[in-house]
Amino acid sequence: MTRRPVPRLIAAWLATRALMLWLLALDSHPLLGGGGVTREVWGLYHHWYGVLSGGGFPVHDPLWQYPPGAGPVLLSPGPLLGLLPGLTYFRAFVALTLVADALITAALLRVGAAPARSLRGAAYWICGLPLLLQLPLARYDVQVTALAVLALLALTRSTRACGALAALGALVKVWPVLVLLGMAKGRASRSAWLWTAGTGAAALAALSLGFAHPLDFLHNQGGRGVQIESLGGTLLSLASHAGWPGTVRYRYGAMEFTGPYVSLVADASLALTAAALGLLLLWRVRARHRTPATPYDAALCAVLLFTVTSRVISPQYMIWLLGLSAVCLTSRHTVQRPVAVLVAAASVLSSVIYPVCYDQVMAATWPGTALLLLRNALLLTAAALSFTRLWHTTRPVPPLPAQQRHPALTSPRTT
Repeated sequence: MTRRPVPRLIAAWLATRALMLWLLALDSHPLLGGGGVTREVWGLYHHWYGVLSGGGFPVHDPLWQYPPGAGPVLLSPGPLLGLLPGLTYFRAFVALTLVADALITAALLRVGAAPARSLRGAAYWICGLPLLLQLPLARYDVQVTALAVLALLALTRSTRACGALAALGALVKVWPVLVLLGMAKGRASRSAWLWTAGTGAAALAALSLGFAHPLDFLHNQGGRGVQIESLGGTLLSLASHAGWPGTVRYRYGAMEFTGPYVSLVADASLALTAAALGLLLLWRVRARHRTPATPYDAALCAVLLFTVTSRVISPQYMIWLLGLSAVCLTSRHTVQRPVAVLVAAASVLSSVIYPVCYDQVMAATWPGTALLLLRNALLLTAAALSFTRLWHTTRPVPPLPAQQRHPALTSPRTT
């Protein structure tokens, strides 16, 4: 792709975001969640804004499970910071989410228009985000994804900026620190990690001075169970059709299974997450051959592995995967193109699961269970394919046989 499609891509962004805003206005329709999607912002986020405005984090609220960096993000739409005066909290939140979305798009367009790069990443993000309907505009995961995307795209220009952005993203929702995993060992990697540690420490110190109990979220994270949309939740949903007596309850901000063996499934998920981390570290140690896309591909692979092994797979997690897939597609060297296709397909199914058919999923009916099974099978396939392609692309190249390195050794002599 060349520079010529840029105006068309900008027009596509405007059209698709107008469509998402229209869907947001129709949020109360039963097929779009009956008001449940936007309730997160005007109900929960606005409530937390009131608590944060008082100088403390929601200490005794089991729904608060986010690192302290989420505080400034949730404060930004309100009048306290004065970023968008005159707007209600809900409208200001949506406006700031669109600003973060536009920032991601602009960064992908700028990088994609450079020589030897591709605008496919920008096109993927522009067309991929609306696959999640109005949901991205009512969650702050677009803002988090913006920090991760900018960190990856800054890597070729400034390891300091990359590390600082990754640290800020990790303080908001932890996972952006994974974007550093694919950096080649050496001075650049040390610089990025040092800036990540330094920026993270400085930002955490500043937040600790401004807010009370910044690390209280860790208590609530430890008590989480198995969300119905997770891989373990899919197994329990299938088990309910075989007579398993578990039930679904609203706990820790999500619909979770409760009943016999749930804690065992949760422990198994944690063990799989640990195994995924081990695989990624093994890859990092053994990787020898790298391409310009390796940091991008590794970031997508890492987040995919941590997503599929998690006890929770909320629909907004797909925003992360769409953003990282888009970054991969800006490079002509990426090996994650089929993975990006699977992520897009899983995003479509995620929208069908939530909000369209969420009642069926909560009731563990056969249609709801089938939707979960298919979506999570796509994500599991994407994770396995991503790691396999990453491993084979970066493994050491075996030396050529002597006959191929020195053809003259085996060629007949001429006299």
